[in-house]
Amino acid sequence: MEGVTAVPSPRPEPAGPSRTGRTSLAAALLSGALGAAVALLATRQEWSEGTATVAGGAFPLTAKGSDVTGVPAALAVVGLAALVAVFAVRRAGRLAVAAVLALSGAGTVAAALLGASDSTALDEKAAQASGDASATVGALSHTPWPYVAAVGGLLLLVAGLLALRYGRLWPAMSGRYERGGAPRPRRAAAPADPDRPEELWKALDRGEDPTGA
Repeated sequence: MEGVTAVPSPRPEPAGPSRTGRTSLAAALLSGALGAAVALLATRQEWSEGTATVAGGAFPLTAKGSDVTGVPAALAVVGLAALVAVFAVRRAGRLAVAAVLALSGAGTVAAALLGASDSTALDEKAAQASGDASATVGALSHTPWPYVAAVGGLLLLVAGLLALRYGRLWPAMSGRYERGGAPRPRRAAAPADPDRPEELWKALDRGEDPTGA
């Protein structure tokens, strides 16, 4: 019909950087914290088991992840610290800390996978149990816990990659600056009133005459 103007339907606006920043921030925090917790938990579990020949009999031996290698637990702690430090720095510093977080995750994965087939810890225990320095463990088998630690490292790696990609959109913990980046002005201290009782006592303590002109 003539005289009727069609009103175009509003198009949904694309998600802005703030929404992307919040989503990536939540994902990184969840992934990093969960990854560090999983890696630390896995290193406290049994990674391998076997037997040693002692006095003609089989002596069972087990080795925890911390016995096999201390690298995954150490890197998990470093990654967790880097995850917190990401919010305390800006610009190039944030990129550097995010890189440390990603490398911690990658190192945790590599160390856990290498430890999944390592028999050194059990060989040392077999030598101690048998009294023979050349003794090695027999019937060696491994549990799934090294791979669980690798999954924890992978989650840390994901958190680091998110920080590298979206860290510039995340807020910082520092409260010394306003949103515009200018330092907050300091309030000047109010001058002391010489007629107040406490100021009179202070003058007397200094040997001054508070009633003098």
